[in-house]
Amino acid sequence: MPTECSAERFDFGPVGRREVVGSFDGGAITSDAGALLLGAADRMIGLVDRLAGCFNDDRRQDLIEHSVATLVGQRVFGIALGYEDINDHDDLRRDPVMAVLAGKLEAGRTNCAPVAGKSTLNRLELSRETATRYHKIAHDPAAIEGLFVTVFLEAHQTPPQEIILDIDATDDPLHGHQEGRFFHGYYDCYCYLPLYVFCGRHLLAAKLRPANIDAAAGTVDEIARIAAQIRRCWPHTRIILRGDSGFARDALMGWCETNGVDYIFGLARNARLKGMIAAELGEAQQESQQTGKPARRFRDFTWSTLKSWSRERRVIAKAEWTRGEENPRFIVTTLTIGDGRHLYEEIYCARGEMENRIKQCQIDLFADRTSTATMAANQLRLWFASMAYVLIDGTRRLALQATDLANASCGTIRRKLFKIGALVTISVRRVKFAMASGCPYKAVFATAHRALDTA
Repeated sequence: MPTECSAERFDFGPVGRREVVGSFDGGAITSDAGALLLGAADRMIGLVDRLAGCFNDDRRQDLIEHSVATLVGQRVFGIALGYEDINDHDDLRRDPVMAVLAGKLEAGRTNCAPVAGKSTLNRLELSRETATRYHKIAHDPAAIEGLFVTVFLEAHQTPPQEIILDIDATDDPLHGHQEGRFFHGYYDCYCYLPLYVFCGRHLLAAKLRPANIDAAAGTVDEIARIAAQIRRCWPHTRIILRGDSGFARDALMGWCETNGVDYIFGLARNARLKGMIAAELGEAQQESQQTGKPARRFRDFTWSTLKSWSRERRVIAKAEWTRGEENPRFIVTTLTIGDGRHLYEEIYCARGEMENRIKQCQIDLFADRTSTATMAANQLRLWFASMAYVLIDGTRRLALQATDLANASCGTIRRKLFKIGALVTISVRRVKFAMASGCPYKAVFATAHRALDTA
């Protein structure tokens, strides 16, 4: 495999009687040898091939060097390994790990690398729903959206009795003049307002939206699509939808009630709601002042808004006094089993874990790298980053459950397991990655490999 090396030498002073020098002439060396585990996990899940199947390639196949599967895999693997920009692939296209992951050690044409550079990848990201003369690669958004749910369903050997779908919106700050860019008063910036749906660690949806809408806009269609796909495979599984007060909208709650989906949402407080728990707040205040510790009471009642709700619903109130002031909180739910304290503290408050998943997508996997001009291209970028999350989560689920990285974040898994230096030797019979002998996580690597090899 050809490499571009520089013979320039860098001096770093002596150690004892020996000079310390460095140069970029080591040949085929990679810093991402741990990505071989990603490739093994992908072969088990079939993620990259199925994602590539969501694209239609109208290019003349006899004139191209890199297939759509190679391009899609490059993008997903690259993001998982920490390379958020397609410009990085002008160097990565000659990296031996990327070549092995693509299943293509050499290019078919002279002056080509085994995998693609930034210009070819840019044409992939600018693909549209329908191929045109100048955009010959097209993608099917519905097929990509369905793939997230399919991978989630396949991760379970038997249908669970109950699942909780967490739904949330977040900000994706913008620093240019992208299509769909609006100023959001709450986040105090120009941004997109993507919608995420998780079930535990599983990512089921990542929908890019403009910021000039309500947080719950479009959620009925999104949840209806996901619930329908789940019920086709698991008709008897109970589905519970969970979200903050931004989703306590009559349209979404009404759809859930009509379609047999339970929900538990936060409910924004107001003077009427606070008036309903005045006695409980007084009791909590008295107890807190006596003990010097926070105190809380719970009350369960039926309630309706004056105009926006079409019916009365069960509301649970937390009347809390802490740090010398009141802190009332409210939730609305269709759940009937369990007292108010349990539903609030054990069921509703657990939704906070979803925010950690969103942070991993945005910080570790660059889901907020939406700097292209059109929303369609930025949505595709969001999907690539989200698929990288699905792949790493699949690796964790399949290979790391018996290791210290079983509950690690995507960034931690990358740093400790994927970023392993290796000398690459290519012979007639094999490609050998001689990984660093002093790698502190080689035992974890071995455990992960055994799990993937025997699964």
